Amino acid sequence: MTDTQIRILDARTTGELLPFGALVATLRQAFAEGCVVPVRHHHTIANSGEPDATLLLMPAWHETHRSERYLGIKIVTVFPGNTVRGIPGLTSTYMLYDGRTGMQLALLDGNTITTRRTVAASALAADYLARKDARRLLVIGAGRVASLIPDAYRAVRAIADVDIWNIDPASAERLAQSLRQRGLQATAVTDLEAAVRRADIVSAATLATAPLIRGEWLRPGTHVDLIGGFTPAMREADDEALRRSSVYIDTHEALHEAGDLVQPIRAGVIAADAVRATLGELCRRDVPARASNGEITLYKAVGTALADLAAATMVYEAASIAG
Repeated sequence: MTDTQIRILDARTTGELLPFGALVATLRQAFAEGCVVPVRHHHTIANSGEPDATLLLMPAWHETHRSERYLGIKIVTVFPGNTVRGIPGLTSTYMLYDGRTGMQLALLDGNTITTRRTVAASALAADYLARKDARRLLVIGAGRVASLIPDAYRAVRAIADVDIWNIDPASAERLAQSLRQRGLQATAVTDLEAAVRRADIVSAATLATAPLIRGEWLRPGTHVDLIGGFTPAMREADDEALRRSSVYIDTHEALHEAGDLVQPIRAGVIAADAVRATLGELCRRDVPARASNGEITLYKAVGTALADLAAATMVYEAASIAG
């Protein structure tokens, strides 16, 4: 890390330097090694005549035992009032520094870092939790994150068929068409229950505040991946799904931030200690993963600055090699 030139990497370049196969491998090592991840900072910003805005700061850095150390921070602004302006309500930037000297190394597109590390972390979890013969993937949602789920999962499983369900069927069809143009066997579906019942993997990336996935629909051997619910008020799966599943999380923050866990724990449906393991523990092989082909597994993620740092480091090193 002797090159002190600041690199500015836009969304396209950042994405090109985060291919899912390599990103999953990078995250596997990062979760196994760990790093320092302080509690994320939430700041409310008053905005006269509009909903309050939010500033999020997500820092992380490598510990001193690493020979190559980095420090990074993701800065996120959320301005709900931008909807009426026709511009995005969320903007994200990632700043990467030399972990030894504090010298700034790179400025990267934070939105791209977030979306790609999010689905790659879910694929990494599925590599431990989904059946080895899983072939049919159901994506619930049709937004930016959902659109990347099939490609991420193909890095760890031989996905042959992709079903897409969305509250807006037209959006599901547009995503399915886009996936077909990329060579995937993709179908927009309108019967969510039937799609869940035939899926090997169910991956949800929505903003739902009421459960979409019913536990009674899950057949033995299904893996459920809950990406979207990132506040205590949000739910993507019902209590029965939690009861029937072996539950795993990305980090312990999920127990306090994710409605899919906060609500059933508060109601006494499951206990916090029913969670089998974190993704880091899976990557270190500290705990067993899927025990049988009949087990139902469920992974709940809320995101972590560790994954942001790993992805940003990967982009910066690849860009440095490429010149």
